[in-house]
This record gives sequence, C-alpha cells and structure tokens, in this order.
Amino acid sequence: MNKIKVLLAEDHTIVREGIRSLLESQMDIEVIGEAENGLDAVRKTQKLRPDVVIMDISMPTLNGIDATRLIKKRVPNTKVLILTIHEQEEYAVQILKAGASGYLVKKTAMSELVAAIRAVNQGLSFLSPYVSKMMLDKYIRGTERVSTKKEAITVRERQILQLIAEGHTNKEIAKILFLSVRTVEKHRANIMNKLDIHDVAGLTRYAIEKGLIQR
Repeated sequence: MNKIKVLLAEDHTIVREGIRSLLESQMDIEVIGEAENGLDAVRKTQKLRPDVVIMDISMPTLNGIDATRLIKKRVPNTKVLILTIHEQEEYAVQILKAGASGYLVKKTAMSELVAAIRAVNQGLSFLSPYVSKMMLDKYIRGTERVSTKKEAITVRERQILQLIAEGHTNKEIAKILFLSVRTVEKHRANIMNKLDIHDVAGLTRYAIEKGLIQR
C-alpha cells in the first residue's frame, strides 16, 4: 500500500507533535517532514514532494496564504490542507483562492483531519462544516469582502511586509529572501506608497489587521 506522504507546517511545537502522533497511528499516512515557518514549508515541499501539506495560516517569515500560493505554483501536484484557529470569512476566501484543497479549524475532531487528508489526496475538496456554511452563506449573499488594499500589493510585497512587521531589517530580509538590499528597499517603498502608510508602526498595525502576523 502506498502511503500518503504528509508535510506538517506548524510553528507551535506542541501542536505539531500532537498532529504527528495522531497521523503516525494511521496505516496509510506517513509524515515525511516538518516546517516551523512558511518559507521553510515552501522549501521543504520543493525538496520532499509530499502528497499533502498541512498548513497553518499564522506562520512566521511567510504566512500560510502566501506559502500555499507559492507551493501550488512550484509543486502543483502537492495538495494543501489548512488547519487553523481562524474562522473568519476573509481567511477562508483568500486561502481557497490561493489554491488550498481544504480548510479545517483546529477545534474540529482530529478524526476529521485524517478524513480530510485522505479526501484531498484523492483530488477532492474538504471544508469543516462551519466553513462550508460560511462559504454557502457568502455565495447566497453574493458579496465578497476582500481588502482592496491587500489585493493591490504583490505576493513578494506581502512577504516583505510580513518580515518588516516581524522586526527584520532590510539587510535581514534580503538574506532571508535571497534578494539584494536595494531590491528590498525598492519593494519597501512600493509597499508604503501603495498602502499610503509611511512608518513601520503603521505597517505593523496593517499586517496584524490582515492576519499576516499575530499580536
């Protein structure tokens, strides 16, 4: 029997160990790697080629939404399953647009996680009942509440915005993302102009409001 190869992307060690323990008890699932931040999740997915990545949204260095988008661009056959505390409609809409195959909230039963892994591995979608109802309500309303400002900045700019809000200097950001300092400075200026926010404190507040970093 071919096992489903899973990569765990979760920044909380205790949570990650709990999920790993659960999955290792399943005969058809094998955990082949772990990642503590979004950027590492992308890199390990490219290296290990898992069938399914279990991804949190609130991840250091690179949030789960942008990490999912990069994974689907670089390793399109890998499925991404979101497991998060966030229940807001805005998160669900963004992550599904980014290419995730499933969305679970952490308060759901762990047995549901196993079922979700099997479903997305077969090419199906899987949403928590709460998320399914929320998305159905959204469809019925015919509205979409996604921030136009956040849509205005690029994926790379969101990565840099998150790192700025986490307190990294231009030099540190350049090293993390393998860019030149001048390129980072240019992106930083573009972000400030697009968002009309011209100080780090304001950028940090914006990043918190949009869920790129946690308080």
